[in-house]
This record gives sequence, structure tokens and C-alpha cells, in this order.
Amino acid sequence: MKIIIALLIFSAIILFHELGHFLLARRGGITVVEFSLGMGPRILSHVSRRSGTRYSWKLLPFGGSCMMLGEDEDNTAEGAFGNASVWTRMSVVVAGPLFNFLLAFLCSLFIIGSVGYDKPVVLAVSEGLPAAGAGIEAGDIITEIDGKTIHLQREITNYVTFHQKRMSTGKPIEVKYIHDGETKVAQLVPVVSGGRYLFGISGSSNYRTKASAVQVVIYSVWEVKYWIDTTLGSLGLMFQGEVTVEDVSGPVGVVQAIGETYEESREDGAYYVWLNLLNMVILLSANLGVMNLLPFPALDGGRFALLLLEAVRRKRLNQNLEAGINYAGFLLLMVLMVVILISDTGKLLG
Repeated sequence: MKIIIALLIFSAIILFHELGHFLLARRGGITVVEFSLGMGPRILSHVSRRSGTRYSWKLLPFGGSCMMLGEDEDNTAEGAFGNASVWTRMSVVVAGPLFNFLLAFLCSLFIIGSVGYDKPVVLAVSEGLPAAGAGIEAGDIITEIDGKTIHLQREITNYVTFHQKRMSTGKPIEVKYIHDGETKVAQLVPVVSGGRYLFGISGSSNYRTKASAVQVVIYSVWEVKYWIDTTLGSLGLMFQGEVTVEDVSGPVGVVQAIGETYEESREDGAYYVWLNLLNMVILLSANLGVMNLLPFPALDGGRFALLLLEAVRRKRLNQNLEAGINYAGFLLLMVLMVVILISDTGKLLG
């Protein structure tokens, strides 16, 4: 069952991503040859008489594509796509990552509208640690840490996780909070506990505040921003060498995580299964949006970078060179996927 659910989630995210490319291509007058879900041989296929676009469902339930006239498997572009203006092509390329953020936002609307948002309320302070010494009390609301505005309780945890080096400097960190309706400022010097630097503030993302209609929209934006920041923060830790490939999950690890989420939520009923799976969609969709924006060959961000270079030069890149760059990037991605697959399999067997 968990594999079926995972495939449905992957399919929805990929379909929405490709829908972004599809809609912007059609709007830009670019002919879409085929819009497909999955890879490999076609299972079902239909060609629209009006547009000539082939809509396909393919055998392998991984990935999807929006193939435009003039695009081949190496992503070289001639014909309708290649003849479109560079700005039109840039909008088509970037539409997929942006649609991933839109999907995350739409799912956030449903969740926050249903159960509210995790207000950054202090539930408890640890005696002998900096927060208690500065006068912060349970019930206070954290609004800012080190110049970064805090909207959600999880952002406090994110700050601690992704700013360990800043916290280790021994310099005070400014924390703004609301106490009895009054904004106050505390200068906190984090202390080491269990190998981590801490303020001594406790909260919970399960502590939810009901939102008005306007707040549902606003906090859905903050929810998407939170997951974007989390993805960027995780990438930062990876580049710093604090996160290794063993800490990264690929499709196998994600299927396992979705399965665990499903099993743990079943006892609470179908409604909570639905909410928790939507949370997974938000996480994965925002993550995919960020990763696809990275300026790496074969990703949308890499293609956007090449198009940006074309716009600056006011001249098309050599098509063989562009194809070679994208092909090399694709091979590197495949190697990385194999490494992550082996790592995920090892975790399961271990």
C-alpha cells in the first residue's frame, strides 16, 4: 500500500511540475508534441485533434515530460521551441520549479485552514540556560532571532540547526519576543548541551493556532518559505561537509518515509492520514522546486542559466556544446542517483 501511495504522490508532484512547462509553452505559442506521465513505453495515449499534442501514460511510474517541438532527448532546441524568443524559453523552463512552489502553497492552504499554524510560542524554558536567565517565560512569543523574522515555531528549530557555527562564536544573539503584549529584546549567549548549542527554549509544532481566512493565505506563504529555507539550509550543511550522501534520501528512502507516515497516521483516522500525506507533498514539492532551480546542467536551473547566458550574449550557444553540457549533467545526476539508491538500500537492509 505504501508503494502505491508513494507513486501517487510522486506522480502528482511531477504532473504539476510538467503542467507548468506545458501551460507556459502553450501561452508562448510553442507546440507541445507530447505531455506524459511516467517513462518508457506508452500504456495509454491520446492525440488531441485541436492542438496535436499527444497525452500519454507510460509504463515506468517515475518522472514525466513535456516534450516541445524541436526538443530531442539531448535537450537541443530547434524548431518551435528554439525559434521562440529567449525570454519565452526562459519562462517555460522556470515554470516547472515555480509550479512546485504553487502546489506546496495550495496544499498548505488546506492544512493551515484545517488545523492552523504552529505559532512560535514558548511552551517551556530550561532553568540554568540562557533564555531563563534573560527573563523569557512560557507563553512568550518569539518574533525575531539574530535579525531573522520568525513566523513559525519550526523556524526556531531551523535557526538552531543551521546556525551552529554562529552560535559557537560566544557572541550574544539578539532575540526579540512578545511578553504580556510588549516587545522585548534579550541578548542570549548559547550554551553547549549534548554537543549542540542551545538557548533553552522549548516549543512544539503540534501546538497549533487557528487562522482566519486572511491568515490562512499569509501563513501558507510562510509555510512554503519554511520548506524552501529548510532545503537551502540542508544544502548549505552538505557543502560544508556536515551532511554526507548517507544522510540524503532518494526515491527508496522517500517511499520508506511516506510508508512510515502512513502507518503512524492510520491509528488517528483517514483525515489525519490525508493531512500528514499532504505535508509530505509540501516537503517534496518545495524540495523539488529548489533543487530544480540549482544552476546544474540537465536541471531546469541549468537550462535557465544557459538561456540567461544566451540573453546576455544575444547569440545562441553552439548547439553541440549545449547538448554536451546537458548530457554530462544528466550522467552525473544518474551516477548520484545510483549512489543514493545504494545508500538507501543499505539503510533498509541494515
